[in-house]
Amino acid sequence: MKKNILLFMTVFVMAFMTSCKTNNTNSSSDAPAETSAAEDGIGQSKVQDDESAKNVVQVAASSKDHSTLVAAVKAAGLVDALSNAGPFTVFAPTNAAFDKLPKGTVEGLLKPEKKDDLINILQYHVSVGVYKTENLQDGQTLGQVNGDNITITKKDGKVIVNGKANVIATIPASNGIIHIIDEVLLPPAQ
Repeated sequence: MKKNILLFMTVFVMAFMTSCKTNNTNSSSDAPAETSAAEDGIGQSKVQDDESAKNVVQVAASSKDHSTLVAAVKAAGLVDALSNAGPFTVFAPTNAAFDKLPKGTVEGLLKPEKKDDLINILQYHVSVGVYKTENLQDGQTLGQVNGDNITITKKDGKVIVNGKANVIATIPASNGIIHIIDEVLLPPAQ
């Protein structure tokens, strides 16, 4: 038992010292500009795990119908946030849903100067918690990550978000659930 504790402490101290040495080498005045955790190869999105169920980002990335959403999540820098433990409920618009927006809208939102607007829109598609379709109630409001609310309508067994976005499929993920929708949700004007 004491041998195992000693071994653990030795490994811990070595790892700590290596980490400190690495961090000190980057603190010089001629160090490159800061990069995000994902660019450095660290962060939750960079964890390699081929055995567990896919998280919400991995599920979306594996869908050919969600390439626009995935590009937007990457441009907004939200990959790591949505790869964390959650739990999240993501209302995921399809590529066809993005195509319904006025021409040039998506391209404009992907520009660096529009990053805050893009983040606001994407966060309007995410709730903290897991909301399965069978547990959603007609007239229920859900608080979204951006601080606004969406309203759920149930009619003839179908779930509709904000009176226009139909939930067309639901996919479980390791850190939540994804409801595929046929419209992009736009936050209320401030």
